[in-house]
Amino acid sequence: ICLLPTSRIADFQDVLKEPSIALEKLRELSFSGKRQLCIFRILLNYLPLERASWTSILAKQRELYSQFLREMIIQPGIAKANMGVSREDVTFEDHPLNPSPDSRWNTYFKDNEVLLQIDKDVRRLCPDISFFQRATEYPCLLILDPQNEFETLRKRVEQTTLKSQTVARNRSGVTNMSSPHKTAASSSLHEYEVLPNGCEAHWEVVERILFIYAKLNPGIAYVQGMNEIVGPLYYTFATDPNSEWKEHAEADTFFCFTNLMAEIRDNFIKSLDDSQCGITYKMEKVYSSLKDKDVELYLKLQEQNIKPQFFAFRWLTLLLSQEFLLPDVIRIWDSLFADDNRFDFLLLVCCAMLILIREQLLEGDFTVNMRLLQDYPITDVCQILQKAKELQDSK
Repeated sequence: ICLLPTSRIADFQDVLKEPSIALEKLRELSFSGKRQLCIFRILLNYLPLERASWTSILAKQRELYSQFLREMIIQPGIAKANMGVSREDVTFEDHPLNPSPDSRWNTYFKDNEVLLQIDKDVRRLCPDISFFQRATEYPCLLILDPQNEFETLRKRVEQTTLKSQTVARNRSGVTNMSSPHKTAASSSLHEYEVLPNGCEAHWEVVERILFIYAKLNPGIAYVQGMNEIVGPLYYTFATDPNSEWKEHAEADTFFCFTNLMAEIRDNFIKSLDDSQCGITYKMEKVYSSLKDKDVELYLKLQEQNIKPQFFAFRWLTLLLSQEFLLPDVIRIWDSLFADDNRFDFLLLVCCAMLILIREQLLEGDFTVNMRLLQDYPITDVCQILQKAKELQDSK
């Protein structure tokens, strides 16, 4: 499932050259794990199958994203600078202490609460690699305009006096949503190298994407864990060997992330947990699948009162992005996004992960087994995907 011969790489290139891309063939090849430059953009419904329309669609969407930046980052910064320049200019409507929900200051302060949580999370993205701390080759010139001192989100965070602990919104209701497999990173603003003017780190680009998403989707806004979904997408686009694609990684990531969130956002909405589209139902489906495939292991976990909430919540909500190193996460997503019923396949991947460590789970006590499930021991994701495919084919 992971080793792709040269002939199949050629097949991939042939499919992508066609004026109208054969989706089923593309899915089949992507499932095998050889990602070509625009696959995620197609599989996440950002680009259509008709190649002739790509140029116009990309231009339109990238300009739309620039418009979002102007309206939601640049203009509020200008308005803030213009509000209350001197005491006689301050009206009640523009006063920072105006309690009205329609007040521009009130909106600005509420946005700051969301921004602080995003900032705390994106600064510790993928701490096992340095990528997100490094400067991007393509900083956002719209905001970092040398002719204007627009307020960047980084400056906005540095200037705010709100305390981040007042805005923590941990979706899972537990203290830490990160896997012990991942190295912890301090969220102190002062422990990161400050880049020179005109430069910005990749984490700042991700921060901007999440902030714009939160502004456009006030019903869900930002919930901790979304950073772990957008991170691998952005990394994939921002490391593309083709500079024409790489230059527009931010806008393309935003729209692909938005489309992906449209499919999985219910996982992040606590009020839907116990509904048929909620995360509790999906976690129970992992166990029901396990019961069908390996009843002995299922009964053992039941006997030890190891509930799927203890481990499968993070596996499912974050699409396994916390269980493996970044290249392996992207490999899993190649197969996941390529599958016609992608999130049914995710359930089978989780089931496969349990079956592959069945001997250890059958021998272990509660404490040992919880440690295994919260810090998954197998690093060969191809073995996991192969097992999940076998489970899928045996239905």
